[in-house]
Amino acid sequence: MALGKLQKVLISDSLDPCCREILQAGGLRVQEKPGLSKEELLREIRDCDGLIVRSATKVTADVLEAAERLQVVGRAGTGVDNVDVEAATRKGVLVMNTPTGNSLSAAELTCGMILCLARQIPQAAASMKEGKWDRKKYMGMELNGKTLGVLGLGRIGREVASRMQAFGMKTIGYDPIITPETSATFGVEQLPLEQIWPRCDFITVHTPLLPSTTGLLNDSTFAKCRRGVQVVNCARGGIVDEGALLRALRSGQCGGAALDVFTQEPPKDRDLVNHPNVICCPHLGASTREAQSRCGKEIAMQIVDMATGKGLAGVVNGQALSKAFAPQTKPWITLARALGTMLRMVGKQAQGSVQVCTLGTALREAGSYLTPAVAAGMLAGGAQKEVTLVNALLLAQETGLKVTTTHGDMASETDGSAGLLQVSLQGTPHRVAGTVQGSTPVLQELNGATFKQPAPLAGPVLIYRAKASEPSTLPALAGLLGKVGVQLQSFHSSSTVAGEQWSVVGLSAPLSDLGELKPRVTEVFQIHL
Repeated sequence: MALGKLQKVLISDSLDPCCREILQAGGLRVQEKPGLSKEELLREIRDCDGLIVRSATKVTADVLEAAERLQVVGRAGTGVDNVDVEAATRKGVLVMNTPTGNSLSAAELTCGMILCLARQIPQAAASMKEGKWDRKKYMGMELNGKTLGVLGLGRIGREVASRMQAFGMKTIGYDPIITPETSATFGVEQLPLEQIWPRCDFITVHTPLLPSTTGLLNDSTFAKCRRGVQVVNCARGGIVDEGALLRALRSGQCGGAALDVFTQEPPKDRDLVNHPNVICCPHLGASTREAQSRCGKEIAMQIVDMATGKGLAGVVNGQALSKAFAPQTKPWITLARALGTMLRMVGKQAQGSVQVCTLGTALREAGSYLTPAVAAGMLAGGAQKEVTLVNALLLAQETGLKVTTTHGDMASETDGSAGLLQVSLQGTPHRVAGTVQGSTPVLQELNGATFKQPAPLAGPVLIYRAKASEPSTLPALAGLLGKVGVQLQSFHSSSTVAGEQWSVVGLSAPLSDLGELKPRVTEVFQIHL
């Protein structure tokens, strides 16, 4: 994937006009075609570099396969369950979302649903429209003093909790990531799920749809709940088992449910929708003018920033790639790729176990983005169509390449030390090491041979190993370069190991044929950075 080369973006769902306007102002060509059938989408996506969706478009593996130039899928909203993230990752396609864009709108809808459940407002309004005046039928409850269980304490969950506390509700909750200390700062007492079920008058879910959250509320958990519990799902269809919910409603174990989302949308089975104690909406969580404008604006700005090389935000599957835009990490990623490629060339393989070692305080947290870069270098030029920082680790695993990372301190580290990156192929003598000087990646060691003057790794680089006593190699190289009109831009030789030296030659252009050099050297290869 060529970063910053986005040209054409397809918007396949209805979005605020500001999305198109921002993309066009950023120099991108935009096609806006909401409501495409799958067959139409497969045709339209072929020559697009970017795709922007809400929740209607299903970005499946076959859509991704048809998208020959696709670099990024932007989801204008939070959840990405309508995008096959694994298939996108395998292809090297970046997936990004706008996690904050619709948080307030979704939280406010949830709060409205809780109020409607407590006072049966939709049912009473419908009764009035039928000409009735049933004051006794719609006896409600106060929220003050009731207990609300919030399952999922991310942005939306905490906004719901803080708003419902204003009604005097006691808020308890559960989240496997947010610490109890953090949730206490916004007034939510965290408890194990087994303790939450029997305590709640109301339960609202705000988790992504994952294998671990599918059917979170089911026959077993409903049986543990307080009789008459009220349930709200404005998150994702499937978190609440719809069959179990219907059974709980019919038995009275669940007193009412408010649903904005369904397993199948629109729902074909109408039993839940038609139940008198169910309030439902057609997935309106993000359907406010403010949220749509915010999400459209945010995803457009994120894609323009990516296209212009300014940076990445909202990345779902390529955190390593987001580091590639930072000026201080770009040369390190280039170095890691180069070392991975060199290790593959000298080791003659792209399988086995590779150890990536970062040394020095400056690289303490760098393993997360340097490891995929090393893997990408190891796999470059192999059977895979295209290896990027998005898919490198997945493809490495599938091809039998295991990449592990360690960090250590340097023996004598000075203030401002850049650090050192070492990459080795375990079980072999092959090891390469380098650092960054200024903004230039440089090679310091190759298979035990050290470079007194580190060799720059930029542009086309020719690397060869020859006998130290063979004086004709350099003149032969100079003659070859002269014949093909390629300039020698730098030349660095290593220390001698077993009578041989490595040489690293910077060139103005890569050589198309190394045949004339091969008789004079032990091995030779090129890399292009």
